Amino acid sequence: MKKKKAFFHPKALVDSKKEIGEGTRVWAFAHVMKGAAVGRDCNIGDHAFLETGSSVGDRVTVKNGVSVWQDVTLEDDVFVGPNAVFTNDLWPISRAACQFLPTRVKKGACIGANATIVCGVVIGEYAFIGAGSTVTRDVPDHALYYGNPARFHGFLCRCRQKLNFFPTTAVCPCGLKFKKLKNKIQLLPR
Repeated sequence: MKKKKAFFHPKALVDSKKEIGEGTRVWAFAHVMKGAAVGRDCNIGDHAFLETGSSVGDRVTVKNGVSVWQDVTLEDDVFVGPNAVFTNDLWPISRAACQFLPTRVKKGACIGANATIVCGVVIGEYAFIGAGSTVTRDVPDHALYYGNPARFHGFLCRCRQKLNFFPTTAVCPCGLKFKKLKNKIQLLPR
């Protein structure tokens, strides 16, 4: 299989091209600092910023105007919509010692445009955060959260269809089957 070279727009600032996976595209005015790890087949939009110590998995989309700070991890297949915000300090004070809290966005999660993710949270696998939401606490796998502050509004399949449980089992039109266990769900074997 032929390797796909990474693409760097001539107006992108990439401090270390060795740390970017094959097939990844970095667009105009994006800045990827040395020490930011970026996987394969990613799309880093215009004016995005990836700080030293951030981690981006494979097949991740970081849309325009997103800053991914130190200690933010975006696992494989994550989507981050335009102008979404990750904070990195709960008590920011100019020129003071900072206490950065790690933030983790798990595999397949989606963050809508203009959402704010407060540092120190974990967003679960295939979770969906609505546009403009403010996430202040952990989000379970497959959960739909939106609002300010973001609150639970149901569970979604990997294909993004809302799941309806009768009483504790849901079968998505795509064929995946789930079981509800208190405040989380489990994918059942086919």
